[in-house]
Order: sequence, then structure tokens, then C-alpha cells
Amino acid sequence: MPKPEKIFVLTLCMGLFFMQCKKAYTPAIFTTGDNYLVVDGFINTNAGGITSIVLSRTKNLTDTVVSIPERNAVVSIQSAAGATYPLPETGNGVYNSHALTLAAGGQYKVVIATADKKQYQSDLIAIRPTPAIDSVTWQQDSKGVNLYVNTHDATGNTRYYRWQYTETWEYHSQLETIWGVSNGLAYVRSPSEQVHVCYTTIPSTNILLGTSAALAQDVISDALLATLPQNDFTLQYCASFLVKQYALAPQAYFYWQIIRKNAEQLGTLFDLQPSQLEGNMHCITNPSEPVVGYMSATNVQEKRIFIDNGNLQNWASAPGSYSCSVVDVPQNPTNFLIVNYPDNSYAPWYYVSMGPLKLAKKECLDCTLSGGVNEKPSYW
Repeated sequence: MPKPEKIFVLTLCMGLFFMQCKKAYTPAIFTTGDNYLVVDGFINTNAGGITSIVLSRTKNLTDTVVSIPERNAVVSIQSAAGATYPLPETGNGVYNSHALTLAAGGQYKVVIATADKKQYQSDLIAIRPTPAIDSVTWQQDSKGVNLYVNTHDATGNTRYYRWQYTETWEYHSQLETIWGVSNGLAYVRSPSEQVHVCYTTIPSTNILLGTSAALAQDVISDALLATLPQNDFTLQYCASFLVKQYALAPQAYFYWQIIRKNAEQLGTLFDLQPSQLEGNMHCITNPSEPVVGYMSATNVQEKRIFIDNGNLQNWASAPGSYSCSVVDVPQNPTNFLIVNYPDNSYAPWYYVSMGPLKLAKKECLDCTLSGGVNEKPSYW
């Protein structure tokens, strides 16, 4: 056998040998959730502001649950002067204060007692004021619509920022009907009962950060918050974006940078975080136990914008989500309002004059069955 061929065969055999012997290596830190406490939220120092803190547990990457809520804890804000402000649980690991007005020059900490008798608390936190949002803008390009935020602090004291946003969009059922059914009889729905136009609201999930630390002035220009891909269904009619801005301490900013990197690699805030991640939340009962979370104390600045489909270029309508099969049934000769069809997944669409009653699948007629609500938001 020629020498080059011998080398090729030998290399192939060695490759097959190592492939058979090779075992997948997964670092232990990525396979064990360890059930660490996750504290997500901040102390809201707006006048009359409500502080909301979400408690959960870290999970294994193989777990199918989105998060593991920490229920039945006792949560409070405590001032350096000794005042205590409770945060009762409102359900599913969410703890909300009453409307509070905290002293601007005060220092505060979060104190938590879990149902398993463990004690947690944050360091004392000084309040950092958040400057106003200058503008929220959007721009369409070949890939879709980009959402941006602009802000500045004339005093130069902020430098580190975090943003969140909530999107609300309008959507319609695939078919429109004026008819409802009650006790087997069709009736004309009132305007408040319409089920053709609905609205869905979801919060942002990405960790959105910005800093002007390397700039001469404390100015943030066109920080990208989101990209909605071309023809995204949430912009088929109209969408609202409520952007919230928070000032961060430098340590909090670097902490959230690490969290963002881990979330990009592992999935979400509720997936396991590296044990070397150090926030300002601590387990008093067991100081060696990691706690995921960094508490800040700041006011919130908000700004809302709308994006109307009529202002977009070449935005294609989203295809229907359901196959809208339609059936004809004869009108009841005694009372045409009687609806007696054995398959209750169908509902009245419309009546044909001197003809049948058209029935269609409910999910094609009722937009609320897609998870939204049929009441227009007050700000719309």
C-alpha cells in the first residue's frame, strides 16, 4: 500500500477509536440547579410607587418548567432608620408592597424569610435617581422594525442604565360575527361583548443595558431595545410599547451584564447561574449559600409609543392561525334563533337570507380564544 494511503487508513482508524471512546462532558454546574433563591425586582422610589419582587428557585437545564416560584415567604423593605414596609404575596411567588413614598436620602434593604425558615437580606442600598427618557423611536429596514431609546443625564451622575418594555398589540379574529349563543338561542352581541378585536400584552424578557461611562457626556443615543422581524404578526394592525428606564449603580450594571451573558448561554434568569456570581443579596442563615439577584433602589421613568401598520412599508398580513371550516345548517322553521348543532366547537357566523345558518369554528370567530382580551386598553 502506498505510504499516503497507509497514513489515511491509520488516521481513520484512530478517529473511529476515539469516537467510540469519547463521552459527552457536561460541567456539573450546568446539570445541577441546587435550588438557589432568585430575587428579581427593585425598590421603587417613585412617589406612591409599588415595589414588586418575584421570588423563584434556580432549576436544572433539563427541567421543563419555566420557573419554580417561591411561595409563602415573608418579604419586606426595611429602612436604615428601622421602618418596615411589608410586601404581601399576591400569588405565584410575586410579592407587592402598598403604595409607598420613601425618603429620597434614605437607605433601604430587602428582607426575606422563606417558608423553610431561611433568612435572606440585601445590603443597604442608597437611592439612585433615574433621569427622564428623552424619546423612544422606531425605524424600519429590510429586516424589520427596530425600537430605540434615547436619554441623558445633564448632571453626569447616572452613566449606567437598564430598560424594560411592555408590548401590547391589536389583533383580529379570522372571521367576524355579531352573533352569540345563550341557552341554545342566538342573540346579537352588544359592543362590549364583541369578540372580533382583541389585545394581548407581554413584557420584554431580554436584559437591556446601556452605559455612557466611556463618553465625555452622560448621553445614550439610539440604544436598541428590540427588533421585530419583517411581517411580524404583532404589527399587523397597531402595537404599543411602554418603555421603562432605571438607573443602576456600577456594581449592579456589571452584575446584570453577567446575568445577560449567562441567560444567552443557558436560557433565562431562572436557569442555573454560576456559583461565583455575586450580587448584593445574601443568605443570613447559611452565608455560603449563593443567592441570585441584585437589588437597586430607584424611581422609574416611562414613555409610550405606538407603531401603526399604516406607517409601515410592505408589511404582509399574517396568515390565519386556524383552518376555518364552515358548515351550513337549516334555519329552524319555528324560531330561526334556535341553534341546535351537535358539535359545540362551532358557533354562528351569519344567517343567509332565505337560506341556511353558517357556522364556523369558534377559534376563528372569537379572538379571546387566542389568549387576548376584547376590551380596548384605556391608553389606546
